[in-house]
Amino acid sequence: MKVYIATHKPYAMPQDHLYQPLMVGSSLRDEVPAGYQRDDQGENISTKNPNFNELTGIYWMWKNSEEDAVGLVHYRRYLGQKGGHDYAKRLNQKDIESLLRHHDVILPKERNYYIENQRNHYLHAHAHEPYEIMEKVIRENYEDFYPGFKRMEQSTKAHLFNMFIMKKDVFDDYAEFVFGVLGKVQEKVDLSTLHGQDARVFGFLSERLMDTWLNTRNYSYTEVPVISLEKTNWLDKGTQFLKRKFLPNSKKKVHF
Repeated sequence: MKVYIATHKPYAMPQDHLYQPLMVGSSLRDEVPAGYQRDDQGENISTKNPNFNELTGIYWMWKNSEEDAVGLVHYRRYLGQKGGHDYAKRLNQKDIESLLRHHDVILPKERNYYIENQRNHYLHAHAHEPYEIMEKVIRENYEDFYPGFKRMEQSTKAHLFNMFIMKKDVFDDYAEFVFGVLGKVQEKVDLSTLHGQDARVFGFLSERLMDTWLNTRNYSYTEVPVISLEKTNWLDKGTQFLKRKFLPNSKKKVHF
């Protein structure tokens, strides 16, 4: 098995065989540190990184990795034995093997927004048209997934970050769905109209596809805590969340 660590810059990384740094958008970087896997080797979409974020790494994993189980975490976020800020408490191979004996997918604990559902949460934070295009694509081209999509967007809970560990055949099914949908959305979205954080549109949309996929397939999954290496200012984060909901014309601060 291999857990890839998506990163866009040099960072302190675990020094063990299980975790592998993965430089996303390698084709756009001046330099990739020694020991980091590039995402522009083999079949890849590395040049799309400004709009796809860590998905360029996930695409590379889908097309090029050969492990029996594969996962993705972030340079500053790990799936852990318990929450906190100590990456020594990240899942190890024994932890993962134990969890995958009984489940197909390991995910970060879902976040509950309580006062708004996922549809409203997305539309309060991002440009509307790409989401609406995605809904139409799923309704017209992935009709088996459409009830799962509707269930996702009415829920206040979400599995975020595009982080996971999965058995490889399950991961292949997930990636085929995600990149199939996003490929059709990309054909219809005018990226020149998206600026700032909204330019990272496909990374944001894909977070809604994880639960759409889970709601449709019968794979079993389990949740584990998230280790955040950089502390979150929850007062600021909560304030921005409320501003997006109740003051939609104010300046938006989404991911920080």
